[in-house]
Amino acid sequence: MNSKIFIVGLGPGSEADVTPAARAALQAADVVIGYKYYFRFVSAWVRPDALCVDTGMRQERDRAAQAFSWADEGKTVCVISSGDAGIYGMAPLLYEMKRERHSSVELEVIPGISAFQKAAALLGAPIGHDFCVISLSDLMTPWKKIEQRIIAAAVADFVVAVYNPRSHERYWQLHRLRELLLLHGKHPSTPVGCVRQAGREGQEVTVTTLESLDPDMVDMFTVLIIGNEQTYVADGHVITPRGYYAEQPDDAASGIGQHIMMQSFRTIASELRHPDLPLDHKWALLHAIHTTADFQMEDLLYTDPDAVARLYQMVADGQLKHIVTDVTMVCSGIRKGALERLGITAHCYLGDERVALLARDLGITRTQAGIRLAVEEHPDALYAFGNAPTALMELCKLIRRGKAHPAGIIAAPVGFVHVEESKHMVKPFRHIPKLIVEGRKGGSNLAATLCNAILTFNDAAQLRPGRDL
Repeated sequence: MNSKIFIVGLGPGSEADVTPAARAALQAADVVIGYKYYFRFVSAWVRPDALCVDTGMRQERDRAAQAFSWADEGKTVCVISSGDAGIYGMAPLLYEMKRERHSSVELEVIPGISAFQKAAALLGAPIGHDFCVISLSDLMTPWKKIEQRIIAAAVADFVVAVYNPRSHERYWQLHRLRELLLLHGKHPSTPVGCVRQAGREGQEVTVTTLESLDPDMVDMFTVLIIGNEQTYVADGHVITPRGYYAEQPDDAASGIGQHIMMQSFRTIASELRHPDLPLDHKWALLHAIHTTADFQMEDLLYTDPDAVARLYQMVADGQLKHIVTDVTMVCSGIRKGALERLGITAHCYLGDERVALLARDLGITRTQAGIRLAVEEHPDALYAFGNAPTALMELCKLIRRGKAHPAGIIAAPVGFVHVEESKHMVKPFRHIPKLIVEGRKGGSNLAATLCNAILTFNDAAQLRPGRDL
């Protein structure tokens, strides 16, 4: 006896989205079985003599068992699912039941347009690159496993389509998904498309951001699509580019370098022990860890409240025009593109011919002598130290004497003699914005990268480092 069960995906709910193959299967069926809500979408293609067996929600096993019972009697059966029957639909259950029953009934899956595909089409092109689909229903999947999948999607920067985001009983899961995505690398400005009743009467399409998403405005009829780092909104449409229009300017190498740096920052952000930090401190910390690959910077980097933001504002307002460094390596590490873009000059006085004479005459180090000269010419500069604790101590003395009025201080000398003491000497100047690498660690590379963090603070909210590479 030849018997067959068609497992048919009806699409999201519009007659226009029911495929010709699905219509043909419905017309061939002697028995049509499905959740009662779906029959309104198929009446045009069901034969008048066909038996329609409708069941309530959460009666999937009963539907599958009835399908096999009718098929065993030689009937051609059509089991209907919304969307695609293989995506959170009836297809897996029927295949499992076929194996359990050792049944010879033939199964054929007729694919349908999934709700996330319909939602994506309504939004524009948000799944143009790698994506995943996650259901927040924990009826058959432990919530811990769902959280692991959310975290993996965030770390890998997938576009994420979300099914079953909220119901009357499941009111908190979408809040948690949003929290996890932000915690593990998704940026607050990531575009989010919310499509309610996709392809059905009452369809609503809303575009927001991950930061502004209000989970309480979402219901069980809504599909969410959350973008990746490349997703953007244009003319009300959400687009995730595939890469066909990737820019290939003359400085393409810089573009590649910036992309790598962006990926690195996202990785660092996802691995921080304490990611919920003020933005300006976090921006400096990400630079410090990126430069050193040392997560101990979480404990060592100190910044005054709003220090980075305040110093950047001075730059933006034209009040801060000069940076003075203790050694040439710090000066070399400050991005030339940023200096030119912002109209800032970086100085190191070690090569000044006056320094050696002043150091010899006064019996002080050359770096101390360099700071004395710098203060005479640029008393209100941003001072950055990555090597010489004696130079930092010299600046502290000049501040106390009223001869220096630095806009800010980056204190990151490295070593074993007077290093920690020099950093302690800086802290009492509460009126001066300070960034300090505590303890013995530091270095010219750290001092330079902290300067770069200040100069690019306007990129922090977008987590887009490396503009001036």
